[in-house]
Amino acid sequence: MNRWIDRCCTGIEALIAAALAVMVVLVFGNVVLRYGFNSGITMSEEVSRWLFIWMTFLGAVVALKEHGHLGVDMVVQKLPPIGKKICLAVGHLVMLYIVWLLFQGSVAQARINWDVTAPVTGASMAIVYASGVVFSVLAGFILALDLLRLLMGRIAESDLVMVQESEEAVQLQQILGSQGADQGSVQGARK
Repeated sequence: MNRWIDRCCTGIEALIAAALAVMVVLVFGNVVLRYGFNSGITMSEEVSRWLFIWMTFLGAVVALKEHGHLGVDMVVQKLPPIGKKICLAVGHLVMLYIVWLLFQGSVAQARINWDVTAPVTGASMAIVYASGVVFSVLAGFILALDLLRLLMGRIAESDLVMVQESEEAVQLQQILGSQGADQGSVQGARK
């Protein structure tokens, strides 16, 4: 199952890269055409906006899978393993509920906007809200899988805290961990 999820996330990352490339071409091309040739790509802003929305939601799925979202772990890290498990289960249940609400709202908005056309491209505005539907389904699957792994006891104790307080704290831990390993090998060589 993890291999399948990893492949899906790799595909999502490729989609994000392709969307970013299209955005760059559209925006840069539009700037060059406006200033250099007094013309432009009429759909540039609209399509770029839509791509940005999709990139954000798809990127959030990948970050969720990699446990890359930031959170507050100050209290949870100090709890015993059973406390960490309870906090993780409650957190995942709350996130599943929020994802369900997002799914319901996105589906409702997609239905409402199905016949509404975008001013420039003429495409359905449901495209915008479909990103919320896709995110909700994928995020719900990942959260449910993590919760199932927790309930079955397949999560190591070191993985019970799935968020870090800040990126700087993670980098500091990596630096201190590598320095500690270097000092340990030096001291081992001296003996």
